[in-house]
Amino acid sequence: MSNNAIKATGLNKKYGDFEIKNLSLSLPSGCIMGLIGENGAGKSTLIRLLMNACDRDSGTVSLLDDENVGYSEDDVRQDIGIVIDPACLPQNYNPVTLGKIMSGFYKKWDNDEYNKYLDLFEIDRKKKIFNLSTGTKMKLMIATALSHDAKLLILDEPTNGLDPMVREQFLDILGDFTLDAGHSVLISSHIISDLEKICDYVAYMHKGELKFCDEKDKLLDDYRVVKCSEAQLDDLPKSSCIGAKKGQFGCEVLLKSDDVPLGFTKERTTLEEIILFMARDGKERE
Repeated sequence: MSNNAIKATGLNKKYGDFEIKNLSLSLPSGCIMGLIGENGAGKSTLIRLLMNACDRDSGTVSLLDDENVGYSEDDVRQDIGIVIDPACLPQNYNPVTLGKIMSGFYKKWDNDEYNKYLDLFEIDRKKKIFNLSTGTKMKLMIATALSHDAKLLILDEPTNGLDPMVREQFLDILGDFTLDAGHSVLISSHIISDLEKICDYVAYMHKGELKFCDEKDKLLDDYRVVKCSEAQLDDLPKSSCIGAKKGQFGCEVLLKSDDVPLGFTKERTTLEEIILFMARDGKERE
């Protein structure tokens, strides 16, 4: 068994003015990695590069210890469950017909498992896909991804359109999925609080660059939000201030834990606060 479910090294891809630059990351087997970034940060492009769905300018990708993603009908994608844009679903078919199509592609397709998820997510089997709501289409994609004994799930905004109860249900499913040490998940989402609940690792992209890829618990230990006056903010070394914002009642600053000066109260932060401060590019916001 590979030590890494995903390993990307030195990825580069240029689209007009947008560029993914020298991106490297790895996802250990048995773990969940959250992929975070604003719209246009490059998350979906990275997922396409990982799946060999678009040509990379340079760099290497290995999924489940296989570097030949997409080069044969019997490649590693048999072991990967994918959730991407629901528009990719065949809109004129119903969920039953979709299951038959999937059974012809995936050698380990489990129709009983598929039907279990159709029931769990309350998906109407007879409705054509174009008549389903956005959230139901997403649930249908999740059902297909979980029904062929995948070892790796690659999920691009899978909770879009899902109500809070279904989102919570889905997060529980992912937690159960990775109880098997041979199962791994890469999930992108704008809902950072969801990722903080389930992720072992977090990767943050900004304008095509990977700003960090690290263990979630280490990130939460490494950073602190400090409240201070504007005068105290001016006295802090600029190199220490990762991000800051000024408000009516003072300032908040994101610092590395080791850089917090004596006399300041170190407040434990959240993953969402870390990302929001970093997205400011170190600039103060009035």
